[in-house]
Amino acid sequence: MSGRTTQPFAPGTVSLRLYPHNDLPAPKVVEELRAQAALGAAHGFDGMMTAEHHGGFAGYLPNPLQTAGWLLEAMPHGWAAPCPMLLPLRPAALVAEEIAWLAARFPDRVGLGVAAGALRDDFEIMDSTLDDLANRFAAGLEVVAGMLSGRDPGRLADDPAIRRCKDHPVPVLSAAMGFTAVRRAARNEVGLVFDSLSAPSRARELADAYRDAGGAQPCVVIRRAWVGEPPRDRIEQQLDVYRGYSSNAAQAHWQGDQLAGDTDASAVADALADAVLAAGADSVNLRVHVPGVSPGEARDQIEKLGNEVVPRLRAALGAAARR
Repeated sequence: MSGRTTQPFAPGTVSLRLYPHNDLPAPKVVEELRAQAALGAAHGFDGMMTAEHHGGFAGYLPNPLQTAGWLLEAMPHGWAAPCPMLLPLRPAALVAEEIAWLAARFPDRVGLGVAAGALRDDFEIMDSTLDDLANRFAAGLEVVAGMLSGRDPGRLADDPAIRRCKDHPVPVLSAAMGFTAVRRAARNEVGLVFDSLSAPSRARELADAYRDAGGAQPCVVIRRAWVGEPPRDRIEQQLDVYRGYSSNAAQAHWQGDQLAGDTDASAVADALADAVLAAGADSVNLRVHVPGVSPGEARDQIEKLGNEVVPRLRAALGAAARR
């Protein structure tokens, strides 16, 4: 199946969220991630996202930006984005430099999503703290957004890759769970990425507030999907992990497991389309990985979703956008 040429996070795009199988030896972890990215691109997904946690946190890697480069090398087409990176753990200018140079290597195939973070271990491992986290994130987002859009290169104005961003901006998303966050994103002219558990009605409230504040970039929602009998016990195990470190404020807006799972692929596609449109989102990022899912199971789901769900879902999103 041939791929489409699309900008990262563009409206109507359907991307895949990849997670490492950390029970494998490290070289095999990388090999399997690359294989799944190539498989997803071959079966119709527009792009790949990877996320960040440290210290061997189950199902995650510490280096989503580096991982995006590995995936892009393995994919003949399609985009990749670290999404989200935990921005307060790094100098913002360094993030912008590295993303800009990755985009120079893979023109129009690189995006970036950023978040403040919430897991204490991530910060303690890096000799950092959660102190003043919101303000640190806000300051970093302003720097990254200015540099990667070409609006404000700052002291990196002589860097060739940063300079290139003026004519070839790198799309940026900000994780957002509250109204202050969405207004900040609008102010910095970046898009939004919504978590996988919040109710569509909550995402709609935030998306509407973002648009009301002048936000004009894509809003992307993450959702779980499974063709066949879903592994609900393993999904519940993953949710228990998230409950262990997510704030009460965040959990107040969660609603069930937000899984679109059915033996009928068309029902999965319809459920996803309904959720995305109800959320006021422009595009969707799909996840199949949960604890205990084997590489074979993950590959099987990637093929089924790509072949049977993605075309129908993309058509539904496109039809809604034209109305």
